Amino acid sequence: MESTNLTAAEVAAYHHDGQLIPENYRMPPALLTAMQRSVAGVLERNPDQRPENLMNVHLEQGPEGVKGDPAILEYARHPSFLDMVEQLIGPDLILWGVALFSKPAGTGLEVPWHQDGHYWPIRPRATCTLWIALDNATPENGCMRVIPGSHKRGLLGHRTRDDDGAALNQELSPDEFDESQARDVALQAGQVSLHDIFIAHGSCANTSGQPRTGLVYRYMPGTSHFDRSTPAVPGTTGSSRPNYADRPIFLLRGKDRTGKNDFQRGL
Repeated sequence: MESTNLTAAEVAAYHHDGQLIPENYRMPPALLTAMQRSVAGVLERNPDQRPENLMNVHLEQGPEGVKGDPAILEYARHPSFLDMVEQLIGPDLILWGVALFSKPAGTGLEVPWHQDGHYWPIRPRATCTLWIALDNATPENGCMRVIPGSHKRGLLGHRTRDDDGAALNQELSPDEFDESQARDVALQAGQVSLHDIFIAHGSCANTSGQPRTGLVYRYMPGTSHFDRSTPAVPGTTGSSRPNYADRPIFLLRGKDRTGKNDFQRGL
């Protein structure tokens, strides 16, 4: 079943918890199949990169060197996606980031507990992330986990984690969160999850025999500025530092209310 509108209760739950799985939404089968095909092609074209965090997969050649697929940009414009995000952050929507999180069966890396706002050059910090399940995401294959309500505390302390067993080299300081409060974000292929820029989240390694692949769109409101002068926080194990200076951003709905966002850079 496809529904493009969140209920009032779902909108309230998103703001209360910082994360939401829309109960009655499933992607149209043709869209899911097209996304799966595009993502399979991206993985084939980037055999030398760890697949747990491939950035800018919507660009034919991203500033970090990933060979992507421009069709992935077009999927981000799907009305059902924009309608849900608009209900959460308002009518002015700017797509500033796309990532592919693919954990291979048996070898997919852990993602340490973190907040996205720690890394991103968004001022003021505001983004709704749409996490799209292209495979079934389960606790066994490393589905996302969140600490409900943690977004209300704002930006928390992080520390460097220097080992090869994780997809990020920054993690929340242990005294900043209570893992016993974690909730699994288990999804069937074609379901989506939405989460706030400040929600504490992470995921376990994939120890199962099934892959876990998610495609992620980052939408910010037109009241925020993608500040290219902000130094990037190196966060991805085994890859280059994110290149925000040359990353293109796209106004998908409404207006840029700040008058500062550059929609020509990187195109």
